[in-house]
Order: sequence, then C-alpha cells, then structure tokens
Amino acid sequence: MPDSPALLVARLGLTPYAAALDLQRAVARARIAGAVAEDVLLLVEHPPVVTLGRRTQASSLPLGAELLRARGVEVFEVERGGDVTLHAPGQLVGYPVVDLKRHRKDLHWYLRQVEEALIRAVAPFGVAGGRHTGYTGVWTGDGDPTGPDWTPRRKLASIGVHARDWVTWHGFALNVTAEPLGYFDLIVPCGIAGVEMTAVAREAGRPVRVDEVADAAARETAAVFGLTPVPLAPDALDAMLAEAAAPTA
Repeated sequence: MPDSPALLVARLGLTPYAAALDLQRAVARARIAGAVAEDVLLLVEHPPVVTLGRRTQASSLPLGAELLRARGVEVFEVERGGDVTLHAPGQLVGYPVVDLKRHRKDLHWYLRQVEEALIRAVAPFGVAGGRHTGYTGVWTGDGDPTGPDWTPRRKLASIGVHARDWVTWHGFALNVTAEPLGYFDLIVPCGIAGVEMTAVAREAGRPVRVDEVADAAARETAAVFGLTPVPLAPDALDAMLAEAAAPTA
C-alpha cells in the first residue's frame, strides 16, 4: 500500500471527447458522493475537437462551429472556465478529479499546482516550461523561467477547470508531438490573439512520445498534491463507477 493517499491514474488512449466528458463527470459525481475514495487522473488523447469554455468569445472561433464540423473537427460547449481550446492526437489531455477539501479549497492554488506539475513533467525532456503573468497555462520562451530575464514566447499547455463541492474536473492539454499544432490555425487559442502554440517535441528538437510524457505527468501531478500514483485499468474504473452508481439496499 502507498505511504500517502493514492492518485488513481487511468490511461484511456485515444478516446472520443464525448465519451471522456461523460466519464469524467461520472467520476466527479462519485467523488462528490464519497463513493470513490481517492482522487483520480484520466489521461487520454482525443480525435480533433474544439471545446468552448464559459468565457469563449465569438472572435475566438473565426470559422464558426459548422465549418469546423464540416472539416471533421467536433465542437462542444462545456462547463469549464476559460475560452476556446483544441484537442487532437499527439496531445496529452489530463482530467484530474481532485477533492480540494482534502487539499486546499482554492481554485487559483489548484491551477498553479497543475501548472507546476506540467513544468516538472516536461523538464526531463530538456524543455524549460514557465508561467506567463496574467495567463493560465505553461509556456516556453527566452531566459530562465524562474529568473528576472524570463520572456514567455510560445504556449505549450492549456488548462481549464470546473468544480462542484470543491471537486474538480476538466484539466490540461499538453502538446507533445507537432501533429496537433496545425489545427490551432482554425481557432484563436484560449482567446489570446497572436499566440504561438508549441509542443514538447518541437522544443526538445527530437521525437517525443505521448506515453513518455504521460508517465511524467502522472508522476508529477501526484507529487504536487502529495499523492502516490497508482495505475487503474479502464475496466477497473468502469467497475468502480458501476458499483458507485448501484442503488443501496
């Protein structure tokens, strides 16, 4: 048994966005109800999809939803904060379902913890990630991200969160390969005009696999919340949720 509480990590592979959204909502409901006793991290890749947060502006979607769908890109309006973002294969998407009542009831703190986990996760690949004052997410740029000469230039990861009863869902999208980058031309990422998106492989100057970064992201997400990562097979997650949803006698 782990010395610290567990972070149950389910690796779902390439999963349609709608299925992953239903799953994370089910995990969050079970966590809120106390039927799932540990925090959970879902790690996935998605087929091309654009998601619209509560603060999405019309100008962030210049092609419009119908034209995006005609190009094979799904579009979903979701309950998370923030503006528009995009998911595609080659991007690691993580959905932490974390009960902040067991950590710290502060969503700003939570966002900084997720940023910290991703900054740590990309470091072994030779990528120096940092923050950009006034913007949520992880960036690369010029200088030392921890020093006064730091200038953020390119966005590596986007983060959005929704919470109910201090249980979080939605999460982060970290570009790993260059494959997703072309899709960002279809939107104004996070509503930030002129933003340049980048990827771990591009910054590292060598091929990097999504599963490699997923290992690091699981480890570091657990670490920033003082948890121990414990693998959870998808069928075990389904069984856990079925038991949680079963009526009690």
